[in-house]
Amino acid sequence: MLLERPGEIVTREELRRRLWPADTFVDFDHGLNAAVKRLRDALGDSAENPRFVETLARRGYRFVALLNAGAPRIAPVANSRHFWRIGPAAAALLIAGVLVGWYAGHRSVAAVRVVERRLTSNPENDPVISAAISPDGKMLAFTDRTGVFLRQVGTGETHPIGTQDSEHTYCVSWFPDGSHVLATRTGSSLEQPSLWSISVFGGAPRRIMDAAERGIVSPDGSQIVFVRGDYSHQEIWEMQANGEQAHKILGEPGDNVDALAWSPDGQRIAFVLSRYQLGWDDAEVSLYIRDLGGHDLSRVLSSPRLRSALAWTRDDRLIYSLGELPPSSQNDTNLWAIRVDPRGVKTRGTPTRLTNDSDGKVRASISADGKRLIFLRGIDSPGVYVTEIEGGGSRLSPLKRLSLDERRNFPYTWTPDGKSVIFTSDRDGVFHLFKQAADQPAPDLLMGGEQSVILARLNADSSAILYTLNPGPRDVERHIRMMRLPLAGGTPQFVLQDPSINNFQCARVPATVCVLSEFTGNRLEFFRFDAVTGEKKLLMQIEGPEWYLLNWTLSPDGSTLAMAKKRRVPGPAAIRLFTLAGGRERTLTLKNWSGIATLDWAADGRSIWASASSLTGMQTLLSVDLHGKAKAMLQEPEKQLGWAIPSADGRHLAIWVSSGSSNAWLLEGF
Repeated sequence: MLLERPGEIVTREELRRRLWPADTFVDFDHGLNAAVKRLRDALGDSAENPRFVETLARRGYRFVALLNAGAPRIAPVANSRHFWRIGPAAAALLIAGVLVGWYAGHRSVAAVRVVERRLTSNPENDPVISAAISPDGKMLAFTDRTGVFLRQVGTGETHPIGTQDSEHTYCVSWFPDGSHVLATRTGSSLEQPSLWSISVFGGAPRRIMDAAERGIVSPDGSQIVFVRGDYSHQEIWEMQANGEQAHKILGEPGDNVDALAWSPDGQRIAFVLSRYQLGWDDAEVSLYIRDLGGHDLSRVLSSPRLRSALAWTRDDRLIYSLGELPPSSQNDTNLWAIRVDPRGVKTRGTPTRLTNDSDGKVRASISADGKRLIFLRGIDSPGVYVTEIEGGGSRLSPLKRLSLDERRNFPYTWTPDGKSVIFTSDRDGVFHLFKQAADQPAPDLLMGGEQSVILARLNADSSAILYTLNPGPRDVERHIRMMRLPLAGGTPQFVLQDPSINNFQCARVPATVCVLSEFTGNRLEFFRFDAVTGEKKLLMQIEGPEWYLLNWTLSPDGSTLAMAKKRRVPGPAAIRLFTLAGGRERTLTLKNWSGIATLDWAADGRSIWASASSLTGMQTLLSVDLHGKAKAMLQEPEKQLGWAIPSADGRHLAIWVSSGSSNAWLLEGF
């Protein structure tokens, strides 16, 4: 079953149905666990560092080794129920024998050539932030929340380097002499990052450039390219290794630099650039090559699935990461390689897959001889949590997790009785709509289908769920559709569609107003819309710099819009309040906080729930009154805090909190 579907999850339930029919009574969990263990023993595999069979906790198994396209496929083993009555243990041994015989006879499993091995062992919620392989391939430099470390690839011996202080350090790159690393450091959420040279033999770090980050050193050590600017205003710069003669290479408003890599000859750079576009899918992502001498720019690849891993091999291959297609989680990415011509102008041949497993692959680094590749492999799992608002709104009860699966889950609203959370989850490969009560072991599916649900809200009288769908694969105009689903049950009904919808929300009765926003040209437009007919009327519009970064929420009485810039905009946090009736505006300044990530009105309309960062970078859920006074209600030193959705009675909050892990992995033989 695993070899019939290489790279795909075979669920425990599928295995149970195939191996043990409904009228066969066995200790299924014990039998299956024992069978998989025997498979691994026979293949010399391990659960901790799988080369063949990967375990996905509570979900199933996946065959992760690459198969040679010319190799014969395994024929299904006999499937009669009489065959399986020989017993699970004997069946497991038989399967193991078939696998080993096939492997020995054909030698077609790519794992014979490609070796993937984990190098670091940071636990969950203490992720490896960045990692780089030394030019000789023998040392790994990596950073986490506590500092910078050096690890011998062969022995695993690890020790800290540089100064372990309050500076946050990330994005390391080796100088070719193997004695120094280039790193990005920042002291607080209000400070701009800077580039530093850190000796692996100890001593004080040396500052090279201010207002700079994510620097990488050229193969000969003479030049550094780096990123300068804030989110959506990022530029690529070049300078000498000592910080002199810094000059801009490229960059336009709306640009975000996701990855950088030098060519082996040091004459060109490759980079992944995401550029803002209209609508919900707000980025065009492309892989470019820039000739630093002739200034020629060529686009190698373009796909919204491109991610932030990039390396350039000595034999002119670009290695990059690409998100998987449904039904796999869209958070899973794998490494691919494509050949470019010697001038780096166009590609040659077709892309080749290098890895084939779950989790994300980012931040690649390659040794000077091109034989060892380092990348970060991690998983990010936002989960839905619920809490009670106690003490007249002065405190929150301990968080209780609602969603127990390992996929991404985001809450958007509550049922009118305040007992169940309505949320989206990609547990089926695309985001579907679910409902679950706090005491319910598993959620109820409200809306499935091939298209992902973007967000969901209740209409004004709480009789229906309004939700938006991502454009379908055959929708050439890229329309985002808004649908209405009666809470009492029934068929979804179409409300309206537009390619540039980015948010919507309704007030609560007795108010009847519903508001949506659309990106149009160089402004953000707000419309009042009818949740039945879809008819809409322009209310207001906002222009000016970074208008497309605005986050907003509608007060329960429908009178006021609260707005804030998203997290990565620097400076003190500020919330702007717009009165819809009179058009009046005032600003609440949160002096001791920065980077508001989310905001939602409290149920009574007297305060706003906002997630922001303290000056030291601590993620905090704030309750902000209408005079700008902020009270810290929940702090999270390790995980990422998302939005907080109150129930209509104001007694509960639904919050998403993202836990995750990240470690450095080594790839050889690619």
